[in-house]
Amino acid sequence: MRKQLEDIQKAALETIQSANISSDLEALRVRYLGKKGDLTAVLKQMGKLSEEERPIIGQLANAVREVLTEAIARQSERLEQAALEARLASEVIDVTIPGTPIQVGHRHPMSIVLEEAEDIFIGMGFQIAEGPEVELADYNFTKLNTPEGHPARDWQDTFYLSEDGSIVLRTQTSPVQIRVMENQPLPIRIISPGRVYRKDEVDATHSPMFHQIEGLVVDEGITMADLKGTLEILVQRLYGSGTKIRFRPHHFPFTEPSCEVDVQCFECQGSGCRVCKGEGWIELLGAGMVHPKVLEGCGIDTNVYSGFAFGIGVERMTMRRFSISDLRLIYENDIRFLSQF
Repeated sequence: MRKQLEDIQKAALETIQSANISSDLEALRVRYLGKKGDLTAVLKQMGKLSEEERPIIGQLANAVREVLTEAIARQSERLEQAALEARLASEVIDVTIPGTPIQVGHRHPMSIVLEEAEDIFIGMGFQIAEGPEVELADYNFTKLNTPEGHPARDWQDTFYLSEDGSIVLRTQTSPVQIRVMENQPLPIRIISPGRVYRKDEVDATHSPMFHQIEGLVVDEGITMADLKGTLEILVQRLYGSGTKIRFRPHHFPFTEPSCEVDVQCFECQGSGCRVCKGEGWIELLGAGMVHPKVLEGCGIDTNVYSGFAFGIGVERMTMRRFSISDLRLIYENDIRFLSQF
């Protein structure tokens, strides 16, 4: 039996040292040291030995097991080290090769202009207010002095979400002004930016979905002069001190008196082109003094308080700010266009 153990040790050491992959090494471990391995088979014959031989053979068997276990561990470590070295050799990185450039994103031109406008208004003491895009027709029209059947509803027709016409996609952010006047104490000085929806045809200056910034000031002694001064500050800070603007009379159901504010066309400098449709001016916003009926509908005493309101198209502000000749470019997400800003 001693001879068997010595033969097992010799044969096992030779095969273990010649194993080149981990799976072969594991197979050798099972072959020699497993429950059905060669060493176990020898130990099962211990019952045939005399009492004097058993401890000697048992000690020898344990020594053989220990030698083989250590040999397997050493070979496993060598195989792991060899695999690591091979992997490092195959995955060599040349640190002198230039890295792949990472393209850094930036804000959309509309976001740039919107944030600039918000900063200007905040600097003048305004607060930002928001409201739902899916709005009640009562807030979108009726409380803005545009009752059912009023011609302005056709002019500002929108997308209705209920058969009875009581729920709409808002045509302006003016409903936010009503909600503020109903719920906030006076005085009020807010702007309400957001998306709005109308049945406009798509062209160089129109879209059925666009963005507005509407403003509202309600306090004692507010006049048209306050409105004019506020809008002049906005336009001069956005476009520069040389920007030409004009005020002309207009009509809105929720303001009286009302006006339109235009900026000189940035494409033709006032001579007339397709962008301004030959007029030399581009409509920027509508404004006016808040109609007394609108104030009274919100519980505000018109004998004490007055106010002004305005609505600005963010797309048109962006076009003027960056000399963009076609509004559709803003929505097409063409990287060649957007990367200019």
